[in-house]
Amino acid sequence: MGDFNLALVIVAIIVCVLVFIFNVYLLVNYQHPDDANQAYFPKFVVVLGLSIAAISILMLPADVANRQACRHAIYNGACSLTLPMKDLWLAIYIVDAVLVFFVIPFAMFYYEGDQDKSVWKRLKSALLWVIATAVICALVLGILYGLVGKVDFTVRHLSSSTEAFPSSWGLSSLQQCIGSGARQCSAYSANPSSETTWTMRTSFPEYVVALATIVGSVLFTIFGGVGIACLPLGLVSSFIRRPKAVITRSQYIKEATELAKKARELKKTADALHQEERNGKKGRKWRKNVKAVEKELLLLEEDVKSLEEMYPQGEKAEAAWAMTVLGYLAKLVLGVLGLIVSVAWVAHIVIYLLIDPPLSPFLNEVFIKLDDVWGLLGTVAFAFFCFYLLLAVIAGAMMLGLKLVFITIHPMKWGATLMNSFLFNVGLILLCSISVIQFCATAFAYYAQATAAQEIFGHTLQSLRGIKYLYKYNVFQIAFIVLAGLTFVYYAAFVWRRKKPSGRLQLST
Repeated sequence: MGDFNLALVIVAIIVCVLVFIFNVYLLVNYQHPDDANQAYFPKFVVVLGLSIAAISILMLPADVANRQACRHAIYNGACSLTLPMKDLWLAIYIVDAVLVFFVIPFAMFYYEGDQDKSVWKRLKSALLWVIATAVICALVLGILYGLVGKVDFTVRHLSSSTEAFPSSWGLSSLQQCIGSGARQCSAYSANPSSETTWTMRTSFPEYVVALATIVGSVLFTIFGGVGIACLPLGLVSSFIRRPKAVITRSQYIKEATELAKKARELKKTADALHQEERNGKKGRKWRKNVKAVEKELLLLEEDVKSLEEMYPQGEKAEAAWAMTVLGYLAKLVLGVLGLIVSVAWVAHIVIYLLIDPPLSPFLNEVFIKLDDVWGLLGTVAFAFFCFYLLLAVIAGAMMLGLKLVFITIHPMKWGATLMNSFLFNVGLILLCSISVIQFCATAFAYYAQATAAQEIFGHTLQSLRGIKYLYKYNVFQIAFIVLAGLTFVYYAAFVWRRKKPSGRLQLST
């Protein structure tokens, strides 16, 4: 058993190092050239945030493995030698909350500050914003914790008379308990009036995690519900609307001229908005116009990319076209696989969470059987399903950002991602990662039973005064399914069409 724990610690350390290296790789390859050799603090926050998010997802499989470490032990104190998973969970999510509500906003305020100001003034401005946020959050948390920071557990008082030890048991489905007159055990025959509510105050760290989970659950339900459908369907629709052939030079010149005209108009509008910013006219209308310009710029970049795909140039034009074709085929394959995963997720939510009692353990049983095939196979599959939800959140945020004016978009592009977009997406991932873990701990309760995560996200969170009804009546799960269904209908009705909105590049076939 001790060897098992040592191996678990070694694996955990190796995984943490690999996660850190992978996140550094992502940062280096996704960052914008303008951020090279500068903005080191935001970069550190990005790597730290992504690492915390990834580690938090991987901690649930580690929690399951940690629980199994003392399952076959022959002495009572074996479980005290395992990893302190509850303390680790609380530490991870306290760090998560600090990053989301304080560190990342500070880094974003500093990075987006007026470049004409000195470093000290930018630091001062960012610090004032963060201090104001901290004071408000502290007051809200303190008041809520003092008023409703309690958990209400429904318990049933049971009692039973003493029976003589029998010489023969003779138990059956009709005779479930010891005693000639007892047909059912006390737990079944107890009076309903014996139920009572046991109230106790939860710890402050657990309360912070619970409230952060609620905030994240709202975002996760909206973005995840939309993303679980648009992530695979977007890939498939991209294949359907792909360019079928290379266009002629005259067509290329015509399309390029139109795009150049749009680019000049956008530049003129952006210059006007920048002048308004310098004059201090940063009102609601100005922010709305800035978001509109950002979205138009993103659409213009997509049109330019589409035009380059339809008319590859240079000595390796044929190879570039072949890679384009293969890229769209890869999108089709990934889209189909993603659609299978999305359908499995939706089916599992309905079968295991919304129907009471559950019709089947479904994915829980799949993971357990995969563990029987190979020790880590079920763990890998479980981690994949959790990470898929995070990808769905990002996809949903991108889609809603393009469709809704009041949502700011922060696209992630290879070699062209500014630090503010990085920080925004990292904050979104961190905030939703708490909810993803809670969602997975609930959805895979059979697979992750008797873990520290179950204690925090199951018993405490779902019994917390004031918010327990959101979980009692499956509000988040139902909203998730509804949004996924509406997104599917939207794609079926509109997105499959090849015609793009007016003003956009019309793909030639």
